[in-house]
Amino acid sequence: MTRYVPPLKDMEFVLRNLAGLDAITRLPGFEECSADLVTSVLDEAGRIATDVLAPINQTGDRQGANLQDGTVKTAEGWAAAYKTLVDGNWIGLAAPTEYGGMGLPGVVNAAVGEMWQAANMAFTLCPMLTQGAINAIESCASEALKEQFLPRLVSGQWAGTMDLTEAAAGSDLGAIRTKAVRNGDYYLITGQKIFITYGDHDLTENIIHLVLARTPDAPAGIKGISLFIVPKIALDGETALAGGNDVQCVSLEHKLGIHASPTAVLAYGEKGGAVGYLVGEENHGLEYMFVMMNHARLNVGLQGLAIAERTYQQARAYAFERIQGKPIGCPPGTAIVDHPDIRRLLMDMKAEIEAMRGLAYVAAAALDRTEAETDPAAREEAKRLAELLNPIVKGWCTERGVEIASMGVQIHGGMGYAEDTGAAQHLRDARITTIYEGTTAIQANDLINRKILRDEGKTLRQVLTEVAALAVDLEQRNDPLLKDIGAALTQAANDAEQATAWLLATAGQEPRQAAAAAVPLLLLLGTVLGGHQMARAASLTTGADADFLQTKKKTAWHYAETILPRSSSLLAAVTRGARTVMALSPEEL
Repeated sequence: MTRYVPPLKDMEFVLRNLAGLDAITRLPGFEECSADLVTSVLDEAGRIATDVLAPINQTGDRQGANLQDGTVKTAEGWAAAYKTLVDGNWIGLAAPTEYGGMGLPGVVNAAVGEMWQAANMAFTLCPMLTQGAINAIESCASEALKEQFLPRLVSGQWAGTMDLTEAAAGSDLGAIRTKAVRNGDYYLITGQKIFITYGDHDLTENIIHLVLARTPDAPAGIKGISLFIVPKIALDGETALAGGNDVQCVSLEHKLGIHASPTAVLAYGEKGGAVGYLVGEENHGLEYMFVMMNHARLNVGLQGLAIAERTYQQARAYAFERIQGKPIGCPPGTAIVDHPDIRRLLMDMKAEIEAMRGLAYVAAAALDRTEAETDPAAREEAKRLAELLNPIVKGWCTERGVEIASMGVQIHGGMGYAEDTGAAQHLRDARITTIYEGTTAIQANDLINRKILRDEGKTLRQVLTEVAALAVDLEQRNDPLLKDIGAALTQAANDAEQATAWLLATAGQEPRQAAAAAVPLLLLLGTVLGGHQMARAASLTTGADADFLQTKKKTAWHYAETILPRSSSLLAAVTRGARTVMALSPEEL
């Protein structure tokens, strides 16, 4: 496996020129986040990614996590790497300063997360979930619970998890059966949860589970779900650890990838009930959990970007050193990077990765504005944009991440199919990203029903108006590459507008057709909005050195000419293909 090198120059370019970091740092609460501080944070986070996390990625994949005598043992090097994060207060990078965090913008944390996920996705799931737990408790819990749990989660002394899934429920959270019975000032939790990432491990002295459960008189379905904080180790008074709570890891899943990330089956209450503390009010658990889930979904989208970047770096390095055949027009002994089809694959990978980074960072910045804008109208506008982009980033970036990881194997040829190079691990690790925290179909249904249809397409059409306006501007530039980019973006924006109009006209009368078209529509919007970020980057004449900007422009040109045209076939899949999806009966399949 080749050495991971954080793409710091491109990351800072995107943060400042596309995500609007400078404007975010002027918002209340972020004033101390100077340009020098951001550069310093990214440099050090990159060093950790390269020197601490990446070297243990492949060994962790081979060793995995193991359940021994009821406790999970993590892979070699995991504990030392986690201590590095704790010592540097990295867990609390974006957490409130009042609880010991650094209070930096979430978009900076997103850039750090991209590097760490690229270096070692299996490891980084642990701090990622802890940060999500911090967000949920800080947003929804009582002041007493915040004071009790947040300082130790923010410091990394304790870790957090998200416990939703049950064997009989899957993604249907309304069907969960875990019970919570009041017992004085706490509840007794009984039931079982599956697929709990880092549900048990030896990295921290306590694990704080955020658990969805039902009280005895709760209404049926999702309206009867409550959220509880359930520590692995019970508390004595405010903070002291008093002994084991009634929570047990009964098994670990044997998975296709992310082997070193323990995916646990947890049993609650086998000895009478695990002590749990109610977050907020009863029967509001799903809305509270979505605070954590939306954080996780954006970060899983970043995983798609990260694994794609890691794959690209490895494939590019291999293409420069591998001698195979004689590339057309080249002397003998020329590396495969000069084979036109290898170049095609690398160009596709590079262009899509930069589009994914642009869109993901813009989405993270919208979340920052949602929390920090003082003007109500600006805050509401940012909120609507963040809600629209979140399922697109999660769904599109992970789907493209899987495909790019597969392309990386292809560039390696037979060596990529062998485990020694590490290319196969990237593909195995990437595959889960389109599934956990809501499959691509779940993201797509959320996009069409809760985001587009709910406001009758208002937010999406505002975004597409901006895309179309930039396209017209580029077509009028005195630059042949920008003219080509503008023309392609005009067609793609028109395709997206037609798909939106079709959805608004069809969903009420043919909801099954709308559902069948949901994933193609999500992929269409990801392709177009990613192209919009590439076009924005290509249009800039300042913000970086001339060679960097020229490379950006040529990469955006490739995206416009070879990737943006996918919008037309995806439009056909939305408006015409949806009719064929349900054409066969189940028996005919």
